[in-house]
Amino acid sequence: MADLFDKIVKNMGPIGEHAKESHGYFTFPKLEGEINTHMVFRGKAMLNWSLNNYLGLANHPEVRKADADAAMQYGLALPMGARMMSGNSDNHEALENELSQFVKKEATFLLNFGYQGVISAIDALVDRRDAIVYDAESHACIIDGVRLHQGKRFVFTHNDMASLDKQLQRATKLVAETGGAILVITEGVFGMRGDLGALDEIVKMKEKYQFRLFVDDAHGFGTMGKTGAGTGEHFGVQDQIDVYFSTFAKSMAGIGAFVSSKKEIITYLQYNMRSQIFAKSLPMPLVVGMRKRLELIRTTPELKENLWKIVYALQAGLKENGLEIGPTQSPVTPVYLSGSIPEATYMVHDLRENYGIFCSMVTYPVIPKGMIILRLIPTAVHTIEDVAITLAAFKTVAVKLKAGEYLHDKIVAGVSASL
Repeated sequence: MADLFDKIVKNMGPIGEHAKESHGYFTFPKLEGEINTHMVFRGKAMLNWSLNNYLGLANHPEVRKADADAAMQYGLALPMGARMMSGNSDNHEALENELSQFVKKEATFLLNFGYQGVISAIDALVDRRDAIVYDAESHACIIDGVRLHQGKRFVFTHNDMASLDKQLQRATKLVAETGGAILVITEGVFGMRGDLGALDEIVKMKEKYQFRLFVDDAHGFGTMGKTGAGTGEHFGVQDQIDVYFSTFAKSMAGIGAFVSSKKEIITYLQYNMRSQIFAKSLPMPLVVGMRKRLELIRTTPELKENLWKIVYALQAGLKENGLEIGPTQSPVTPVYLSGSIPEATYMVHDLRENYGIFCSMVTYPVIPKGMIILRLIPTAVHTIEDVAITLAAFKTVAVKLKAGEYLHDKIVAGVSASL
């Protein structure tokens, strides 16, 4: 018989196996100082492109005051207990109503976390008789929710309507036999590539097939659409999204999430989402703080305008300098390069140590071997000067990568010395 811990130590996982070399630098890095576009990493000032703070609300003075005042007034324990039992409040219900109005849905249910919330919502919405049809490039929270589904699941090629049609045919045939229903799941903005879910084309499929549509719009809420109400608003199909989901962790720069739908569906979720029934309610300061954040999103359109000014400048500049950013139509800005994992690490080390730029690196096994993604997250509080500095640095390191300079022994020695 194997010992559980022995088995784990022998196989730390595709990312964990590199923990000894990467921990504290490439993984679990510590950014210090006030949340801002410029922070400190290992004692050095960094221009930071790796914060989920699209609208710059994390350190907005009105947000900071609302957070502090609420913490002073309520403490962190109130309300004590799960919402269903003893953890409800007027503020929780007010935030739900305000979110419903903003995303144009009948009702909303607050959730403690985005990742956990997606999994739990999927679990509550479907049973073993039902079929799930989902986009192949869905976020891990959707994949994990689908894995827990006790019925059949069908995956369609990313944003491929012919593939979706084929899978809907299969799902329709299945549920005709089981007496079940179909749930289609996709994202508003795909967080790795930055491209948009084909919501306008997916809703047209309702003319041919009977299904309900679940959209995770974590990166679209606050950034997409005329008012920032999300990717459904951007496409003009918000009313065709049956279950709209988003998190507070991106544009709201906070903790928590929400799900919006018809009133009777939200009532059902309130009484059947296990992650909320058996978990403590969101603390009052977080709820009050989210109300202030939502108020600013509604009343300060210049936040989104500033964000997109930076997005356009950054993305246009990258393309003008010959860098590939793929099909992004959102603030998410991936820069695609070719190279090995060692080259990627040396290049990121160079960016941080010699150019003072901090951004996220994505390599195999998250993406195919030989590909490198440097992922930039623009915010409303970045400046055109920040963009110019970054474009110059990226142009230089891309040339060095292509020339093979990140394979040189002296680079290896330099990285090893600083880790």
